[in-house]
Amino acid sequence: MSELRYDGRVAVVTGAGHGLGRQHALELASRGAKVVVNDLGGDRTGAGASAGPAQEVVEEITKNGGEAVANPDNVATPEGAQAIIQTALDTFGKVDIVINNAGILRDRSFKNMSAEEFDSVIAVHLRGSFLVASAAWSTLREQGYGRIVNTSSPAGLFGNFGQANYATAKMGLVGFTKTLAHEGAKYNIKANAIAPVAWTRMTEDLLPADFADKLGVDQVTPLVAFLAHESNADSGEVYTVGGGRIAKIFVAEGPGYGQKETLTVEAVRDNWAAINADSPLTVFKNVGEQMGPLIQQLTS
Repeated sequence: MSELRYDGRVAVVTGAGHGLGRQHALELASRGAKVVVNDLGGDRTGAGASAGPAQEVVEEITKNGGEAVANPDNVATPEGAQAIIQTALDTFGKVDIVINNAGILRDRSFKNMSAEEFDSVIAVHLRGSFLVASAAWSTLREQGYGRIVNTSSPAGLFGNFGQANYATAKMGLVGFTKTLAHEGAKYNIKANAIAPVAWTRMTEDLLPADFADKLGVDQVTPLVAFLAHESNADSGEVYTVGGGRIAKIFVAEGPGYGQKETLTVEAVRDNWAAINADSPLTVFKNVGEQMGPLIQQLTS
């Protein structure tokens, strides 16, 4: 089978100085993409800054014959996000692929979480993904091509103790991704999200140490690279990935319960089992489809 290549494509990978982002950048560069390696260079809480991590990845890419440029700007500010995309435009003349991977952790139980701890995580994961995608959006539309991969998390999809900030940001990225898919469809812009499970400096305290070798970042990047390839026709989807396993995550709705009479609290109580029924499930492509059963009930 033919090798998937990215010759002539320009990719921006945020948070690419370590872990998943680094692996994404190396893989795309090895397959012909020109890569902007963005990393603020702070620790996993977001503290500090250094141009070193991004530059080290660039040096590794160029040593292996690839093309890359480092960028140390902050995804969480409009100026920083614009500078990241401008680096691609100034250095390589365009941008085709945006991989939003930058992230920080400020884990704390909800009763002890401060507004600053909540806001700072939202700023990097959710706001940062918005800002970087927004900075690239006009270019992607004008050229009639783009691939965006956002990084969600199982913690966002299913919740996790001590991560109200992180989970909120990661679930927000699901709605963000699906909206970009709708708005980008006529411009051949595909947007998808991953919910990875991998051993990195972000997760080393959360995952069993004996899983480190089995949950390598190299088990996640192949999915990201495929979603970023021109041959990928899917958009608005979410995939969990890790340890050699990939599965699609669905936002689905059960059959529900409805009545023509105005609902009462007692009607909710008496039909609670039907309301909670989880079979058959329906996966809707958009809000219009999701409102279909309601419209049918109102007009029948």
